[in-house]
Amino acid sequence: MIIDFHTHTFPKQIAQRAIAKLSHSAHIRSYSNGTLEELKHSMETAGIDYSVLLPVVTKPVQQEDINRLAIETNDQYRQTGVLSFGGIHPDNENYREIIRNLATNNIPGVKLHPVFQQTNFDDIRYLRIMECACENDMIILTHAGFDASFPGADFVTPARIRTAYEQIHPNKLVLAHMGGWGCWNEAEEMLAECDVYFDTAYTLSPMRSNSGEDVSAEHYSPLSREQFLRFVKIHGADHILFGSDSPWTDVKESLELVQESGLTPTELNAVIGENAARLLKLSD
Repeated sequence: MIIDFHTHTFPKQIAQRAIAKLSHSAHIRSYSNGTLEELKHSMETAGIDYSVLLPVVTKPVQQEDINRLAIETNDQYRQTGVLSFGGIHPDNENYREIIRNLATNNIPGVKLHPVFQQTNFDDIRYLRIMECACENDMIILTHAGFDASFPGADFVTPARIRTAYEQIHPNKLVLAHMGGWGCWNEAEEMLAECDVYFDTAYTLSPMRSNSGEDVSAEHYSPLSREQFLRFVKIHGADHILFGSDSPWTDVKESLELVQESGLTPTELNAVIGENAARLLKLSD
């Protein structure tokens, strides 16, 4: 079983506009039009069995529609191969009600994005959300590190992650982008003692501009294979999750980069599927 733990789609009516806006702000190309149909096509091409959608709530009022769609999506995941996390904003005062409703409706986790939500990860509002998610046995997945759309924004650096972790000790915290997009040295040093999961989304893949050329960006160069393997050794292959960050990378290429990274067959099977299946409580 191969599971892509980090993907994004948009409703058809806004997909073109959303992709264009994000591509422009981050100066990167997209590899699909951002719709669910295109994600399914990418899954077929790459041989992906399941993909996890990670919606981002950028305004508190968005959570209701986003979470309604997540519940509808998960009602059909056995047929489509697509599951969705729920979304929540740190300014949602009824966060307990939102999280309980998601858990009751079998949503496996919540996605946080401190950069797009303009809130420090160690803010009390996130700490309360994470504590409540843990009480409801939910996965917490957060963007980690810098973001190409907001160069230098330090809302979710490894230092902030470490501070939040030491206060909550969440047992199902997944750090996107191997713990710190564009600041992997700090992630390797500061998160070594944290019992957390890491996804590989947009780490081994090169950043490409709209013209398709490899580009460099502030705070960014791809994670080297050597450092990736050090992360695996430090945290264990059972704590690494394959993720593509579709539509911002080519799913097949992202998978191949992990497959060719130097992992042993046992480690590879864990990273590309077994760990995710365990967290999501899936079976063949």
